[in-house]
Amino acid sequence: MNKRIFCLAAALCMVPALTQAQSTDWPNKPIRLIVPFPAGGPTDMVAREAANILREEFKQTVIVDNKPGGNGTLGHSVLAKSPADGYTIGLLVITVAIAPHLGNAPFDTFKDFAPISNMVAMTPIMVANTSAPFNTLAELTSYAKANPDKLAYGTPGVASVPHLAAELFQMQSGTQLNHIPYKGATQQIQDLIGGSTQLDFQSSLVVAMPQIKAERIKALAVLSDKRSPQLPNVPTAKESGYPGLVVSPWFGLGAPAGTPADIVQKMHAAIAKGLASKDLQERFAAIGASVHPNKSPAEFSAYIRAEYERWGKVIKAANIKAE
Repeated sequence: MNKRIFCLAAALCMVPALTQAQSTDWPNKPIRLIVPFPAGGPTDMVAREAANILREEFKQTVIVDNKPGGNGTLGHSVLAKSPADGYTIGLLVITVAIAPHLGNAPFDTFKDFAPISNMVAMTPIMVANTSAPFNTLAELTSYAKANPDKLAYGTPGVASVPHLAAELFQMQSGTQLNHIPYKGATQQIQDLIGGSTQLDFQSSLVVAMPQIKAERIKALAVLSDKRSPQLPNVPTAKESGYPGLVVSPWFGLGAPAGTPADIVQKMHAAIAKGLASKDLQERFAAIGASVHPNKSPAEFSAYIRAEYERWGKVIKAANIKAE
């Protein structure tokens, strides 16, 4: 019996040493990077740039694995349930701060993930039909107050970032707008051009920019903290009298909870180094994204919590329910 106890104790003592050995040897095989949205969109581009950074830094294969579904919840759920060994990571997006308030999140935002690093934020924008009788947020507010619940606006879906931004605008402006949810941004823009809606909220410049340049729609304001280099003449909502209307559809990198801290730190350092590249920053700017000031894993975790609390208040106040 004593011999068995001794062997068990010895085996338990070896576990930290084995974990440390595996961590020190990391990475010695391909890394899987889960993306919670389909290939081809802005989210996918951010993920592939992250994969390139890690591939270059660690001289190891990084496989991008798209897991779309549930407005991002499926991919995050897959990440949450993956082994915490540093060989499965994923893109963490603003969904992790929103979905839990809707009661449909198959993960725990604060227990299931180990945040690694923030990366970029998109530039949301408010656009209007060219014949709409307003050209600024002040004019929009006056018109909406004079015509309550008659002004139709489009978003890519209930509880999407553009929908939350629209609700935030209504709270701050004291207006009532008529929400028309779509299944995606493309049809949404086409209906705005055709006049089925008069106002539109987009989470990025990707779909709106070509239509703005072609003068098929007009830009009212960007909802980012600063003006977009691509639209230098378009004011921010903050400049237009709405200092609280700053929205950042953000993208970062995370791992399953329990991933060794030294591996998390190595990946964080690699991402921070990669994001400092001017060429990469220009590629992001081309799709209306800006690099976030670098945050440590702990700071990124605190930022996610702040976003969780902020959007939880908006969802509750607007009584938004999952579709």
